[in-house]
Amino acid sequence: MIAEAGHYALVLALGLALIQSTIPIIGARLNDGALMNVARSTALAQLAFVGASFLALVTLHVVSDFSVLNVFQNSHSLKPMIYKITGVWGNHEGSMLLWVTILALFGGLVAAFGNNLPLSLRAHVLAVQAWVATAFYLFILLTSNPFMRIANPPLEGRDLNPVLQDIGLAVHPPMLYLGYVGFSISFSFAVAALIEGRIDAAWARWVRPWTLMAWIFLTLGIAMGSYWAYYELGWGGWWFWDPVENASLMPWLAGTALLHSSVVMEKRNALRVWTILLAILTFSLSLLGTFLVRSGVLTSVHAFATDPTRGVFILLILCTFIGGSLSLYVWRASALKQGGLFAPISREGALVLNNLFLTTACATVFVGTLYPLALEVITGNRISVGAPFFNLTFAPLFVPLLIAVPFGPLLAWKRGDLVGASQRLMAAGIGSVIAVAVLWAWTRGGSTFAPLAIGLAVFVILGALCDLAERINLFRASLPVSFRRAKGLPRSAWGTVFAHAGLGVALIGIVCETTWNTEFIASMKPNDVARVGGYSLTFDGTTQRQQSNYREQTARFTVSKGGEPIAVMKPSKRNFTTRAASTTEAALLTRGVSQLYISLGDTAADGSIAVRIYHKPMVLLIWFGPVLMAFGGMLSLSDRRLRVGAPKPAKALRALQPAE
Repeated sequence: MIAEAGHYALVLALGLALIQSTIPIIGARLNDGALMNVARSTALAQLAFVGASFLALVTLHVVSDFSVLNVFQNSHSLKPMIYKITGVWGNHEGSMLLWVTILALFGGLVAAFGNNLPLSLRAHVLAVQAWVATAFYLFILLTSNPFMRIANPPLEGRDLNPVLQDIGLAVHPPMLYLGYVGFSISFSFAVAALIEGRIDAAWARWVRPWTLMAWIFLTLGIAMGSYWAYYELGWGGWWFWDPVENASLMPWLAGTALLHSSVVMEKRNALRVWTILLAILTFSLSLLGTFLVRSGVLTSVHAFATDPTRGVFILLILCTFIGGSLSLYVWRASALKQGGLFAPISREGALVLNNLFLTTACATVFVGTLYPLALEVITGNRISVGAPFFNLTFAPLFVPLLIAVPFGPLLAWKRGDLVGASQRLMAAGIGSVIAVAVLWAWTRGGSTFAPLAIGLAVFVILGALCDLAERINLFRASLPVSFRRAKGLPRSAWGTVFAHAGLGVALIGIVCETTWNTEFIASMKPNDVARVGGYSLTFDGTTQRQQSNYREQTARFTVSKGGEPIAVMKPSKRNFTTRAASTTEAALLTRGVSQLYISLGDTAADGSIAVRIYHKPMVLLIWFGPVLMAFGGMLSLSDRRLRVGAPKPAKALRALQPAE
C-alpha cells in the first residue's frame, strides 16, 4: 500500500496546486484577504503531501519492493543502503519527483517566511509557483509515474547504473536541483510583478535572497558534478562542454547577472525592466536544461529519458512558460519605468558591464549548444560543437569581465572616479605583475599566455582584498580601529570579497591544470615503473575481490619521490554482473592542492594492464574557487539587510525613577 499511498499523495498535491493557482488570483482581483491567504495554507499543505509522496518512494527503494517498476529497474537487494536511497533520484521518474518536491519546498518557504511581503504580491508569487508545479505534477502522473506496479513481480532488481553508484549521486543532483528549481521563485516574483504592474527597490530586496540561495546551490552543484566526473569517469577531465553541462552553466551565468542587476535595482532603483527579463530568462534556461536531459534529443551520460512522449510534454511546458512569461513581459514592460540615472563610470555602470559580458557569454554557450540540434532538425546534417569553439568564444569574454571585477566595488554609486579606483588598486596591479614575471622566469613549457592568465587571477584576488582594505582603512588607521571597522562591516561586503576572490582561485587552478598537466599512458606489468611529474610509481600487481553487488580488480602502485616511498595508490575496476557493465575507480593522491591520478584500462592476454597516470598541478583550486564563491554567497545571505522587514530588537526601556 506504500506505492498507492505515495501515488495518492501526489494526486492530492496536484489538487492543492490547482487551488493555489486560481483562488489567490481571484482574491487579489477582489482584494479579499481571506482568499489571498489561501495561497499560504495550500502551499504548506502541498509541501506536506509531495514530501509524503517522495518519502514513500524512498521507503520502497529501501525495502527493495520489486513489485514497483521504478525499484525493479534501478535497485538491487544487495546494493549498499546509501545507494538504495540515492538511487531514488538516479533515474528519470525519481528525479522528477525530487524536482517537484524541491519546487514545493521553495513555495513552502515563501509561504512560511514571506509574512513581510505585501499580501497581494505573496498571493501572486505563490499562484505562479503553483502554475509551474501543476504542469510538472501532470507530467509525472501522465508520463512518468514512479509508483507503477508490475503484474508479476521479479525476485531481484536490475540494479542502478554503475556510474551512479557513488557518493557523488547523494550530493550533485540535489544541489543542482536546488539551484535549478530555486530560480523558479525569482521567476514567480517577476511574473507577479508584471501582473501587478508594480516593481520597485523593495521588490528587488525581496527577490534577492531567493536568487542568492538558488545561485549558491547551483554553484556547489556544478562544482560537485565537475569533481564527480573528474574522479569517476576515469579520463581525468573536469569539464567537457557536454550539452547538459552547458545547460547547467547557462542559468548560472544568467543567475549571476540577475544577482548583480538586482543590487543596482535595490540600491539605485534602476534597471527595473532588465532585472525582470533576467529573472524570466534564468528560470527559462533551467527549464531548457530539464528539456535537454529528458527529451531524448541528446545522447549523454546525463540523459535520463528517451521517450518521445515525455519530450513533447516537456517541450509544451517549456513553450507555455517561456512564451507566456515573455509575452506578458512584452505587454507590461512598457508600463515599467527604468528608474534612476547614473554615469557610465559608476558602480552601476560597472554592474551593467558585468551583465553585458555575462549575458553575452550565456548567449555564446546557448548558440554553441543548440545550433547542432537546430541544424539536424532543419537539414538532417549532424555536426559537433566542442571545446575549440567554446574556448575561442567563451574565454575571451571573461578576460575583460575579470579585469573589471576589482573596479566595481571601488567605484561610487551614480558617479565614480576611475582614476581614484585605479590608484586604490595599485597594490593589486603590482602584485599581478610580479606574479607574471616570476612565472615567466621559473616555468618552462606550456602556453605563453598562462603566466598572463595567472597574473589576471592574482589581480582579481588582490583586488578583492584591496576593496576590503579600503573599507576598514587598513594602514591608514590604527590596527584596533581597522579591526573594529572590520567587525562592523556588513556580511554582504565580506561575501563580495570571498566571491570575487573565489573567481581568481578557480582561474589559477584551471590555468595550471590545463597548462602544466603531465600524463603517462602505457601497458604495465608488475615491477614496471612510471615517472610522472617528479614522482616514480612502481606497479606491484593486482588483486581480485567480491563485493556485495560487483566484482573488483584492484591494482597497487607504490609512489616514491627522491627515492623515498611516500604513499600507496589503489585504483580499481568494478564489474557489475547484473547490469553487465563496468566502471573505473580512479586513485587520487593529494599533495597540497595538486594531485596524482591513476585509472585502469583493460587487461591484456600477457597479463599487462593499461594504465593512465596524470600529475595535475593546482587542480583542487578549480573546486576550491566555487566553494569560496558559495561561502561568500552564504555570508551575503546571512546579512540582516536581506531579511526584509526583520525588526531590530529594541533595547529595553529603563523604568522611570522617582525624583529625589
